[in-house]
Amino acid sequence: MKTFQALVVDKNGEKDVSVNLQKLTADDLPEGEVLIKVRYSSVNFKDGLASIPNGNIVSTYPIVPGIDLAGTIEDPGSSQFSSGDEVIVTSYGLGVSQHGGYSEYARVPAEWIVPLPEGLTQKESMIFGTAGFTAALSVLRLEEEGITPDSGPVLVTGATGGVGSMAVAMLAKLGYEVVASTGSESEVDYLKRIGASEVMSRDELKPEKIRPLDKQRWAGAVDPVGGEPLAYILSTMKYGGSVAVSGLTAGTKVPTTVFPFILRGVNLVGIDSVNCPMDRRQSVWKRLASDLKIEQHLHDIGDEITLNELPDTLSSILEGKVRGRKIVSI
Repeated sequence: MKTFQALVVDKNGEKDVSVNLQKLTADDLPEGEVLIKVRYSSVNFKDGLASIPNGNIVSTYPIVPGIDLAGTIEDPGSSQFSSGDEVIVTSYGLGVSQHGGYSEYARVPAEWIVPLPEGLTQKESMIFGTAGFTAALSVLRLEEEGITPDSGPVLVTGATGGVGSMAVAMLAKLGYEVVASTGSESEVDYLKRIGASEVMSRDELKPEKIRPLDKQRWAGAVDPVGGEPLAYILSTMKYGGSVAVSGLTAGTKVPTTVFPFILRGVNLVGIDSVNCPMDRRQSVWKRLASDLKIEQHLHDIGDEITLNELPDTLSSILEGKVRGRKIVSI
């Protein structure tokens, strides 16, 4: 390996960044025990933030974004892995505090690596990626809070995005009645095709006045949106219902009260995919390779692009113009 290709974001002053394909060498890679030949990555909202000057997630520049990667061990170093092992790396500091997956090679700490579980290909693992992993964590938390298909309908917000699309398909496969919320009227057929029994406008989650308690509607919810819509969702949860929240695309402020929690026993559970413990991380990936695999919908949700197409796609995901998942073939 002399040189290899990577997408590099560099900061030029305080208010400008450049996003270009560049040739790197092994010396440009960060420290870490394991060298991986990357086959696939994916595009997440956080990757879009890494490509703009005010994204506020990158600690140092230049940076190779890409918080997901799947590939093959090239050099295991002193780790427990072997050359040729197929592996997955998602989150931790990948693509944020050190070079990530938009590169033909990556070097990472061994403790970040998950062996590719039997039942998944490298490409399939990246159709899931952090978005699918987050959706699966959300579904697991609803299960752990006792929400079953018999409990009633489950709402999924931001349903055409990565986390939302995956959550709709997973919940439907498990037998839940899924209500998908979206701002795109043109995506109704897509959402029903991947499992939604009903599609509602996101405007319905933003009434002019949010009451402390409103009509009980949902047994559970998967919410990668946050903000004011989350306050309305909490006010409309059924008694004992649970909301798994993982995002903030609608903002960080949630103008709610204690009433849903103390009068209806509602649970608000946070979903963290970045520092999820390795034992749980591996168990989630095994479920993504088995009962949560959504085989018939993976290629409805995932669309493959190249490194050359990445800059435009990173802009599109920030503008809310990406449906489902974009998979990067390295």
